Amino acid sequence: MIYGYARCSTNETKQDIQRQTRELKAAGAEQIFLEYEHGDSAVKEQLSTLLETAQAGDTIITLEVSRLARSTKQLCEIIETVKEKCLRLSIVGSICVDCSSGQIDPMTNAFIQISGVFAELELRIIRDRVRSGMANARAKGAKIGRPHITADDIPASFLRHYPAFKAGKMNLSELARICDLSRTTAYKYIGLLESQ
Repeated sequence: MIYGYARCSTNETKQDIQRQTRELKAAGAEQIFLEYEHGDSAVKEQLSTLLETAQAGDTIITLEVSRLARSTKQLCEIIETVKEKCLRLSIVGSICVDCSSGQIDPMTNAFIQISGVFAELELRIIRDRVRSGMANARAKGAKIGRPHITADDIPASFLRHYPAFKAGKMNLSELARICDLSRTTAYKYIGLLESQ
């Protein structure tokens, strides 16, 4: 089986994951796992499910190392799982980590780890630029950050679907998607409701 993995940092209303999906299908993916989560997030539910689902001899394909992780530590953990489960991991058009024998050759291992270092470096550079831009905006008198909200500010659509989430009929990602919110905002609204 050939599995594809696509990831965007924010939900589908803010980032289009369809390009990744099209390219993964063109590369031979038979089933694609979609994730809306930050690259360095400690928990990526869909990636975890994919790694649990894949069996020895299966292939996982993704478009870039940064789609898997923007943390070198997390990438090394993923590679270790690929090795333990005797899988193949293919970065489309780049590198193939073939652990179907339960081993990984040293050169491939080094290359994938170096790719992970650059993915993490890119994320840190982006964050530094954002912090610098925010500091500059503050120095010019701009208000930075999200406005303070209370439970009274929670939209009606969220309040309508929240009981289904609370009853376990939908997960957080589904709740956020239905309400056209990011997962972070959904968490914030849940926190406000549960602190009342």
